[in-house]
Amino acid sequence: MEPPLQQQPPPPSPRAATILGKYQLIRLLGRGSFAKVYQARSLVDGATVAVKIIDKSKTVNAGMEPRIIREIDAMRRLHHHPNILKIHEVMATKTKIHLIVEYAAGGELFARISRRGRLSESTARRYFQQLVSALRFCHRNGVAHRDLKPQNLLLDGDGNLKVSDFGLSALPEQLKNGLLHTACGTPAYTAPEILRRSGGYDGSKADAWSCGLILFVFVAGYFPFDDTNIPAMCKKISRRDYQFPEWISKPVRFVIHKLLDPNPETRMSLESLFGNAWFKKSLNPETAEGNTFGWDSAFHGKCGCYEGMSGSSGVSAFDIISMSSGLDLTRLFETTLDGGCRREKRFSSSARVEAVEEKVKEVGGVLGFKVEVGKSNGAIALVKGKVTLVFELFQIVPDELLLVALKVVEGALEFEEHHWGYWKDGLEDVVLSWHNQES
Repeated sequence: MEPPLQQQPPPPSPRAATILGKYQLIRLLGRGSFAKVYQARSLVDGATVAVKIIDKSKTVNAGMEPRIIREIDAMRRLHHHPNILKIHEVMATKTKIHLIVEYAAGGELFARISRRGRLSESTARRYFQQLVSALRFCHRNGVAHRDLKPQNLLLDGDGNLKVSDFGLSALPEQLKNGLLHTACGTPAYTAPEILRRSGGYDGSKADAWSCGLILFVFVAGYFPFDDTNIPAMCKKISRRDYQFPEWISKPVRFVIHKLLDPNPETRMSLESLFGNAWFKKSLNPETAEGNTFGWDSAFHGKCGCYEGMSGSSGVSAFDIISMSSGLDLTRLFETTLDGGCRREKRFSSSARVEAVEEKVKEVGGVLGFKVEVGKSNGAIALVKGKVTLVFELFQIVPDELLLVALKVVEGALEFEEHHWGYWKDGLEDVVLSWHNQES
């Protein structure tokens, strides 16, 4: 008996729109205030993709540029994990930005739960394992999602989970004293320490809270703190005022209870889940040992560095383009910041990672900057007065070539006028060439 034929996307009509001669739109998948998402076909290799078309004219007054840039930047850093929606390409015109991303043929996981009700424990565990694996990869690379909810979890054609929508994610350069300070996300799924707005918070612990809520929805079929009154909902959260349905097993209740701890200091971490007996059941052995689907060995948390896979550099063309001057994300909007000064400068280096790190700290110390090293990814933050800098290192070829990004988080104009020349001279010993500087 012949195997059933796989369902193919419908052929585009003769009049179907084409984007920059590379992708032919097939059908509209969804729309929002600033963007439309289409299923499309690559005219190069016939692959099915999703295209997010952002109207620049509608984002200017709404202040959406930072969110779009952050989404692209986060997906670029994380697109190698099998449970994170992949970004393939970014194209821009004067009026539109086109994000070419992986097509999730299975749609939203939330829609499946809405149609069929709660998931079986084994199915919930499989999706939960994939979610936690993806987030562990994010956190090891210095990215916190901050907007986790079932609506942002997609399924591919094989039924595997894909984490999407990184528009509210936090990148290493947003840390202050190792913590985040911006309140964001969907209130129903947001950690209590963010809702309280009483100080900084750890992004990975906030994501762990959201995972606890998502697991509850998976196995119960409804939200545990269902209250339209936000203050009342916060009180329920602080008291852990929710009830488990009788069909939820004790091991699942334990995991949810530990994740939905209103105190972030005692809340279960996502890393510790890999030692939990219920979570480990039927878990991929490589994942259980800490190797996220074989990718952590290639993309480890140290400085968010890229290392070689199977003897090669393991860096795609998109990686190199997006980290070089070929894709300065701020230029997608054709705007300038702080009097026209650039917020990012990049250089390549043939020195070892440790040597570049020590040189950055040395120069920073001599110039009077306070030096901090990120807890999760090793990014180097430096602060002096109104100027805040972040150095990130990307290892393109192991022990041979580094790409270093110097990001001016705050005080770009003051940095350009009073500090840049000293930094450029001080780093001279480890710089092979500057990538985005006018000579």
